[in-house]
Amino acid sequence: MTAPTAPRRVTDQPTHLIDQVRAGDPHALGQLYDEFAPRLLRVARQLLGPRQDAEDAVHDMFVGLPEALRRYDERGTLRGWLTTRTVRVALIRLRSAKRRREDALADSDHVAQHASADSGFGLADLERAIATLPDTLRTVFVRRQFEGVSHPEIAALLGISEGNSRVRHTRALEHLRARITR
Repeated sequence: MTAPTAPRRVTDQPTHLIDQVRAGDPHALGQLYDEFAPRLLRVARQLLGPRQDAEDAVHDMFVGLPEALRRYDERGTLRGWLTTRTVRVALIRLRSAKRRREDALADSDHVAQHASADSGFGLADLERAIATLPDTLRTVFVRRQFEGVSHPEIAALLGISEGNSRVRHTRALEHLRARITR
């Protein structure tokens, strides 16, 4: 006779939830959302900037999740797969919106002009500097620096060469260094 075991957390064994979401169970989808949305929101926000845009991207990803899970082959972690899907949704939103970086530059320059000279360079300044990166550089930078994704993985995700991923990462770092040392 075996001893009873404690219930497993969603991240330990989500197979039953995956099957339930595939079958259209909204409660199971809600459980996955509760477990993974905070992390996915951080990823989307790093790519898209404004919180509302990030929330919209995560929402769009979860709306399409029951259908997408039908194609999920359960290799790797569910968290990694959901993160990749969120990045793809965010990239689609960036491409379709064709956002203008001039607005972000103007906003950050306005804030910089009104900041005190001795305030230093803080986290908010870094976030503004990252927001000024062109989409192609910011995407690689965020995936590499904040998510720890390798250059080969970034290259596969974006459909670019590994060398191109490395170049974009280096250019992003150079851009940020220039903004920080101003």
